[in-house]
Amino acid sequence: MTSLSVEVPASLEGVRVDRAVALLADVSRSAVEQLIAGGRVRVDDEPVQVRSRVLRAGQQLSVELEAQAAPQLPEADPSVEFGVVHADDEIIVVDKPAGLVVHPGAGNRTGTLVNGLLARFPDLASLVEPSGPALPDDEAEFRANDIDRPGIVHRLDRGTSGLLVVARTRSATVSLVGQLTERTVVREYVSLVHGTVESPAGIVDAPIGRSETSPTRMAVTQRGKPARTRYQVEGRYGHPIPATLVAATLETGRTHQIRVHLAAIGHPVVADDLYGPRRSLPGTDLRRPFLHARSLGFVHPGTGEHVSWDSELPPDLQSVLAVLED
Repeated sequence: MTSLSVEVPASLEGVRVDRAVALLADVSRSAVEQLIAGGRVRVDDEPVQVRSRVLRAGQQLSVELEAQAAPQLPEADPSVEFGVVHADDEIIVVDKPAGLVVHPGAGNRTGTLVNGLLARFPDLASLVEPSGPALPDDEAEFRANDIDRPGIVHRLDRGTSGLLVVARTRSATVSLVGQLTERTVVREYVSLVHGTVESPAGIVDAPIGRSETSPTRMAVTQRGKPARTRYQVEGRYGHPIPATLVAATLETGRTHQIRVHLAAIGHPVVADDLYGPRRSLPGTDLRRPFLHARSLGFVHPGTGEHVSWDSELPPDLQSVLAVLED
C-alpha cells in the first residue's frame, strides 16, 4: 500500500474530490470511486463520504493507493493508423491524424500513437528508461523515453493533426531534446481563428500555467512558465462569420500554447470547445480545433544537416476553408 498526501493547491479550489484524486494520483475515476467506498480518501483526516464533495485550497488531501504492479511497455497495435513521412536509423517523422492520442495515460492505455509505433518500429522498445531526459518545453512530469513514451520528445494535442518527430536512438533523443531546449526546432502550425486579426503579424509573449478554476485547462497567468508564439495572417474571411487564417510558430512549447495564446488576444481557434465558443462554423461540421502542424524542421541527429518537412492541410480542414472561400 502506498499513500499520497498533499495540501490542496489554489488550482483545485472548488474541484470535486473524485476529479482531484484522479488528476493527482493518475488513476481512473472508477478507481477513485472504489478508493472512496473503501474509506481510503481523506480530507483533513476525515474519510470522504461523497465523491462530489468540493475541495477548498489549504485542506489536506490524503489517499491510500493499492500497490502498483511493475509498469509494462504499451502493447504494440498494428491497427493504429498514422502517416510516416520519413524514417531512418535515427528518427521517424510522423503525420498524426486528428483524434489520435500520442501516448498512453490514465484511462487511455491502448490505441495511441505509441502503440502503433511499437508495431511498426519494435526497436523503440529498447529506448525505455524511466530516468530519461526531461522535456524542457512541456509539463514537468513529462519525461522522454519513460515506459509509456519510448522515443517521444514532443507532443501534439489529441485534436491537432500534423507533424512530429520521434527519436529512434538514445543519441537522437539527447540531440532533439537539446534542440527543443535551445528553441531551434521549427514548428509551424496553421489555424483558423474567430474574428478579424487586424495586424498582419505579431508575437504573443505571455506566461502559461494551469488554470486556477479548472485543472484541465491552461491559462495566461503570472505564475506560469514563459511562452512565446509568433503569428502571421494568411487570409481573412467575412462570411459566414468573420474569421482569419493564421500561421503560428512556437518559440516555446507549453501545453495548449497556441490555443491559449490566440484565445488570450481575442481570437480563439475555430471549433475549440475548451478555449473558444461552443459552436461550430455555420455550414461545416468540424469536430476538432482547426489546428494543424504543417511544418517541422531541425538538425538531423545523425547527419548534422538541417532537415524539414511539410504536411498538407487534411480534408476536414480544407472543407472548412472551401466554405469560407465560397
